[in-house]
Amino acid sequence: MQAQTEVGRSDAGAATRRDFLKRVVGKAETESVPEVSYSGAKVSPPVSWRDPQLRLLRRATMGLHAADVLEIKRQGYQQWLNAQVNYTRLDDNAVESAVAARYPLLAQAPAELATANIGTLTAQLQDATLYRAAFSPRQLYERMVEFWSDHFNISIDKVGYLKAVDDREVIRKHAMGKFSDLLKASAHSPAMLAYLDQNLSRNGSPNQNYVRELMELHTLGVDGGYTQADVEQLARVFTGWTFTGAGQFSFNATRHDFGAKTVLGVQIPATSSTIGAAGVNEGEMMLDVLINHPSTGRFLATKMLKWLLTPEPTETQISAIAGAYRATGGDIKRMVRAILNEGWVNTAPAKIKRPFHLVASGLRATNASVNSAAGMTSQVRVLGQPLFRYETPDGYPDLVEYWVGNVTPRWAFGTTLANSNSAANTLVDVAPYLTGTPDAAIDRIQNDYFGGELSLSARERLLTFLRGGTFNTTRVRETIALALSSYEFHWY
Repeated sequence: MQAQTEVGRSDAGAATRRDFLKRVVGKAETESVPEVSYSGAKVSPPVSWRDPQLRLLRRATMGLHAADVLEIKRQGYQQWLNAQVNYTRLDDNAVESAVAARYPLLAQAPAELATANIGTLTAQLQDATLYRAAFSPRQLYERMVEFWSDHFNISIDKVGYLKAVDDREVIRKHAMGKFSDLLKASAHSPAMLAYLDQNLSRNGSPNQNYVRELMELHTLGVDGGYTQADVEQLARVFTGWTFTGAGQFSFNATRHDFGAKTVLGVQIPATSSTIGAAGVNEGEMMLDVLINHPSTGRFLATKMLKWLLTPEPTETQISAIAGAYRATGGDIKRMVRAILNEGWVNTAPAKIKRPFHLVASGLRATNASVNSAAGMTSQVRVLGQPLFRYETPDGYPDLVEYWVGNVTPRWAFGTTLANSNSAANTLVDVAPYLTGTPDAAIDRIQNDYFGGELSLSARERLLTFLRGGTFNTTRVRETIALALSSYEFHWY
């Protein structure tokens, strides 16, 4: 059973999630980690984490990588962060070429994807997502792709091939652009319309699923100032928003309610049905109203601060980032840049890595060679976060309380990765660790996995273990597994 609902959600919001499962999925609960209790949202980082540059790396990447440590030392905090924010200037050709060669379905048009095997397509989407997260030089961008994938969550099990189109044309296209463009792309996405039953909404029988989540999860927040009457009226506004069988957005004027409506105090006068396709403009106008509503800036600021910085942002922090939203017209890059300022990052608490983050960080730390990501994608699933398969619209929780009870499988992952030795799938090469002494091998682990910031006690335990047996491939792999299972590695 899901451990708890998102912090700050009202009981009504939680009931909405449960009702959604019964109504749309037909299940009473989701599969997840066991229910746990946890006292306090803030966790102090290890005392060994003293370097501000490495703190930024932990926040802005999917895990430390030796090359990134060297690069941020060369460039400095501000220049490295500016490069990540302006991600299109970073050369990602090698990763994207590998994705194109290994996962060719992801580039196909909706009509072609509609005929693809859904199991194969799902596997390619999941594997490509992990591969990009682990190896793309555009690490901050990948962090925000993950964030928006949960913010605009869609289960591939309900919408099929449409999710692959949404991932490409909505999430990845706009993850570091303007929020207005991202929201409008999502509102026109056949995947989102299908997932939240908007394609079933029509005059006389408006479906409220999409518009409720549009306000509660995508823009205003559950306490953003809207009422049930606003939900009902907005559902009428969006009647007729649907998509074609070829997976393209379509407005069906014959299904639209042309009567007078009032939403969030905005009056929409009745019009004649003879205006036909122009009826779509009611919905377009209300998207702009939601984008410019003061609650949207605060809701997004709070959620982004929780994602990138702290589970308990202060009012000062929320107001500052909401101000950046207003001042920049919802420029995501500039909001992210403001959040990751050196003062805030250097005093931020530690956060636990979710399974996807943990697996990607393991691949990065060990500098693994991945020719087939299927095995590692399977590890993400085993750890409780099957990609694009979270059933309710709120997306996988970013809460320590939700994930902290999953300790044993997380340790098992460390062993699995450390023992990966298939060149055809995933290969962790231990030869470099065996070229010198046990002390040199631990130095390599300390530098590559922890940026040199491994506590003295943890280093001594690893060294004692490595020296306690024959210094060979097996012993090194066992030592790597212990390092990947350490407290310091599971938090960022």
